[in-house]
Amino acid sequence: MYQNDLILRAANGESVERVPIWLMRQAGRILPEYKEVRAKAKNFIDFVKTPEMAAEVTIQPVDILGVDAAIIFSDILVIPEAMGLPYQMIEAKGPWFENTIKSQADIDALHIADGNDLDYVLKAIQLAKKGLNNRVPLIGFAGAPWTIMAYMVEGSGSKTFSKAKKMLYQEPELAHQLLEKITQSTINYLKAQINAGADMIQLFDSWAGVLGNEQYNLFALQYISKICDAIQPLAPITVFAKDAHFALPNMAKLNCNTIGLDWTINPQDARIIIGSNKTLQGNADPCLLYADEKTIEAEAKKMVSAFGKQRYIANLGHGLYPDLDKNKVKFFIDCIKSL
Repeated sequence: MYQNDLILRAANGESVERVPIWLMRQAGRILPEYKEVRAKAKNFIDFVKTPEMAAEVTIQPVDILGVDAAIIFSDILVIPEAMGLPYQMIEAKGPWFENTIKSQADIDALHIADGNDLDYVLKAIQLAKKGLNNRVPLIGFAGAPWTIMAYMVEGSGSKTFSKAKKMLYQEPELAHQLLEKITQSTINYLKAQINAGADMIQLFDSWAGVLGNEQYNLFALQYISKICDAIQPLAPITVFAKDAHFALPNMAKLNCNTIGLDWTINPQDARIIIGSNKTLQGNADPCLLYADEKTIEAEAKKMVSAFGKQRYIANLGHGLYPDLDKNKVKFFIDCIKSL
């Protein structure tokens, strides 16, 4: 079906001739071609909501960098907006919500989103699939419920997310109601992505690391588990929880195909904890790509050696940084593909 299906085979635990690679935030500001398309949009949200532009930048890394998968260009915060809580993207500051979730009434006012609420993402997926023409698979994605809740309660990014965590301690029942609504919305959204053509799914829990182990199990992992149970029979699913070293033993029990690791986790330790029946993804430090080519090559070899070539998808331990040199990024990708 695909000219290159390495990533699907790796996710499903099938044998691969070489390690597949894609990079988080590969469709982005490291590419001048991306900046050209981005300049046509009024703002970031307009960019995300224009399927033709989203599809174009989704395909760019496949053409320019030679990655083994495309990931649909979108944003995790389309879910709160679809539920009735719109956001803005402030240049150089990040997301900002004028209204936040503070009370039972606020939660009651939210509705459970479905695919029709996010038709612009689905159209972008359909256009991207057409443009990719079966060269490589297309990854769909969503934010994990805790991370989405954190933004909806906090109203913006934060080092501590103390407002969101305050709700977990003071009003846990409200938190669970909100998380359940987000979870159901996310399941509907991801199923719609798969119906539109997404071949695999990644769940991003970007703010996993601000919770402790007990809270993570209670307010994050059980909702991730619900999503995995709903999606895994339909498409391979990857769970990436940033800074969640403590959660690996419980993540190993999830009904998912792949666990994404950040760069602070030792690959051999992760393999022992997670076991041999899941694929691992990661986990080079994005800052490695500031180094000279000799260093990048040596670290790429070391990383693949640590993970092993089977049941492994090469990636970074977080997204590409905007000021990275695209030639260094391509060199890293080529190094992995040559091993």
